[in-house]
Parts: sequence; structure tokens; C-alpha cells
Amino acid sequence: VQLQASGGGSVQPGGSLRLSCAVSGRAFIPGTMAWFRQAPGKEREFVAAVRRNDGATRYADSVKGRFTISRDRTKNIVYLQMNSQKPEDTAVYYCAARSGSIITGSMSWHTVYEYWGQGILVTVSS
Repeated sequence: VQLQASGGGSVQPGGSLRLSCAVSGRAFIPGTMAWFRQAPGKEREFVAAVRRNDGATRYADSVKGRFTISRDRTKNIVYLQMNSQKPEDTAVYYCAARSGSIITGSMSWHTVYEYWGQGILVTVSS
């Protein structure tokens, strides 16, 4: 199973970026997909997650109202639309996936995800 992220880069405060993560692998269908991020000198933190079957989502408080996670079930792709970005959004973003669905209360735990992408840098700076 491979997770390939794309769409990172630099943006000014208040700007927008969209990250994509494509999941590939024989006979693997992700039940839940998520985004985490790690800023310099900080631990990895949860950003957002989405359940494949019903589209249920969970967000970190720091991104609620600014970021939107969505999925394309037919292509096994998860997106993260990031609007109104702030300098504190600067980090390496990682997509993650697991084979089964989980309750929304567990979506923020990094230990529930079986597969991880390589990380993609997002820089918010003027």
C-alpha cells in the first residue's frame, strides 16, 4: 500500500492550498483517512480525518472552520482544502489511512492508522 501526497508549497497568510493523497495497493480500500502535521520542533499532531463509507469527519480545533477534508471513494483519494491559512499552519503534512472504519472519537489517534505517506511541506509566510 502506498500513499502519495501532493499539492504542498508556499502561501501567504490568508491564502489557500489544497493537498491531495492518493492511496494505491492491490485490494486495499481505505476505511478511514486522515491528515496529520508536524511543525519544526513539535510533535506530530492530528489535523482532520474522514470515514470512507459515510463521509463522517473530525477536525482539530485549530483548523475548524478553515480546513475541509473530503474523499473521492471511487479513486481512493483524500483532499485537504486549507483556507485562511496562518503562519502556525506551517508544517510537514502527512496523510494516513487504515483499512477499517472507526468511530469519530478515535480518528485523532495516530496509532490507529496502518499506512502513512511521505510527508509534504506547507509553508505559510509573508
